[in-house]
Amino acid sequence: MKVVSLFSGAGGLDLGFVLAGHTIIWANDLYEDAVMTYRHNLGEHIICEDIARINASDIPDCDIIIGGFPCQGFSVANMKRFEGDLRNSLYKQLIRIIEEKRPKFFVAENVKGILSLGKGKVIDMIMNDFANLGYIVQKKVLNAADFGVPQIRQRVIIVGVRNDVDFKYTYPTETHNESGTNGLKKWVSVSEALANLPNPDCPNGLKNHTYSKYKLNFNGYIGHRRLDPDKPAPTVTARGDNRGGVVILPHPNAERRMTCRELASIQSFPVDYEFFGNNSSVYRQIGNAVPPLLGKAIAEVFNNYQNREG
Repeated sequence: MKVVSLFSGAGGLDLGFVLAGHTIIWANDLYEDAVMTYRHNLGEHIICEDIARINASDIPDCDIIIGGFPCQGFSVANMKRFEGDLRNSLYKQLIRIIEEKRPKFFVAENVKGILSLGKGKVIDMIMNDFANLGYIVQKKVLNAADFGVPQIRQRVIIVGVRNDVDFKYTYPTETHNESGTNGLKKWVSVSEALANLPNPDCPNGLKNHTYSKYKLNFNGYIGHRRLDPDKPAPTVTARGDNRGGVVILPHPNAERRMTCRELASIQSFPVDYEFFGNNSSVYRQIGNAVPPLLGKAIAEVFNNYQNREG
């Protein structure tokens, strides 16, 4: 099906939809480095512009709209529409584009913590806003590790089906679990994910295989915890900015930080997926991304509708 992607970043969710057989016909992000990354790997269809400056009429008609949206601006003190916080502008833009384009489906992704904001009132408001656009809306927390991603990463996946579309979205069935029981595969570990990557301190031809020299100090805080090589990595974060200061997971050998390439593998990006920008920018792009394998699992469910329509 034809997909429009908002807040596309480096293209993790989009790559998942492509791997599932769909076509991204238009994408948008404001972060120049991420747009360069996206354009190099996924195509020229991405526009680097503030979505608020783009008319919906300039966006092609599509079957599905996908994208995440920030939740930091949803103030507990103002439960109605939080008009005073500019950080909600992207959420409002998502609502605007869905309302004007009326796709059959939409997929919105966010952090698990959004469920507890305002004691649940924020997510209730969001679900109601989507429903009022004329969609049957549901949400579920999915763990990327359950779909072959070597990382514990829980995300809320909101799916909307337009009221007049005869299709019920059923969330994908897990392919992996912690113990590898009940006919499922065992979670992919950090050591498995990094096994085929060369030592970054030795000559190699891998793109983005360089790492932050930020000192390791194992004190229990995020970015300063030892990794168990036999388990998936903890959540890859995008804390910090492209000028430096990003919080990077240590390598399981506990001697250095992970390289950009290694972190991308933890997010399930292919080894030939090239990122653009300085190290801090690349780390940030990777940390903000939806793991492509999780995106693929979400996207494959829509194939049931496509196949039925024939």
